[in-house]
Amino acid sequence: MNGLRERIIEVAKANGADIIGFAPAERFSREDEIFKILPETKTVIGMAFRVLRGIYRGVEEGTTYYQYTTMGVENMEETIMPMAQIKVAMLIESAGNIALPQRKHQQIMKEENSTNPEVAYDAVFRGCTHEHQIDFLQAAQKCGLGEISFCNTLLTDDYGPMVRYCFILSDAELDATPVVQPHLCDNCGKCREACHGHAIDKNGKTDPWQCTVYYNGANGLKNPFMPPDAFSKLKNRLEIIAGEADVTPEIAKIILKNIYFYPPAQHAYQGSICGRACDMACYVHLEEKGALKKKFKTPFRKREPWSFKIEDFEIKSV
Repeated sequence: MNGLRERIIEVAKANGADIIGFAPAERFSREDEIFKILPETKTVIGMAFRVLRGIYRGVEEGTTYYQYTTMGVENMEETIMPMAQIKVAMLIESAGNIALPQRKHQQIMKEENSTNPEVAYDAVFRGCTHEHQIDFLQAAQKCGLGEISFCNTLLTDDYGPMVRYCFILSDAELDATPVVQPHLCDNCGKCREACHGHAIDKNGKTDPWQCTVYYNGANGLKNPFMPPDAFSKLKNRLEIIAGEADVTPEIAKIILKNIYFYPPAQHAYQGSICGRACDMACYVHLEEKGALKKKFKTPFRKREPWSFKIEDFEIKSV
């Protein structure tokens, strides 16, 4: 099977994958979702794809946002990664083995009262307990793609948190990739500090509704598209605009209905105004301390982060 393993790596890289890892079934509990999806699973194949550093630069500078949403999220999830999965899966099945691709269920979740910041909240189907879904982050770690950070993102040696990933379940027995030992995340908390809406708590857990509101651009101090009279019908509008509001699911839905500053992409993907500030702060920290293997000619952060003032949104009475 080693010949098949090498061909998988070759095909995956030829179709855009940057990191490929193999996790034997023994790394997973027998109660894991992978065995409910494919009981014959012998290997989980993980593939990580870099999100171009330049795409984040537009958000960093406040000059272009649509590129992150369309090229960094939508195109990766709907075109690049599925194509690589299909090509690798076809190779595996041509060798006589089963290959079952696993992509993120962006609009389907088991939870009754959660959401996904990357897609429209009213496009999410909740309480779907019969659709089995693997734990993507845990699978990535078990496949040796990277380590898990303080705020539960995947960190990789070359690209830090600027990656997206997907998997293939197979009954092919393939040599395992070593699990990455934690060495990048130092629990600095930069991700938490950078969040536009304080959605990450002191233990690194992210509130999905709080995250969604500010991923979509509710923080006016970091949103060049927000008009001065935004959220004029909401009593705590300045708290919302400053990123200081405590957001419940009910309040989040009201705020999201009033976010009209930027158009969505296709497939229900919402325009990201924060551009995952948490990931950018993490990347900057890793780059500054020389922890990333992939080097660039210039640093990602070239100047102090920009911001508007809350006074810009105070409605003056006539």
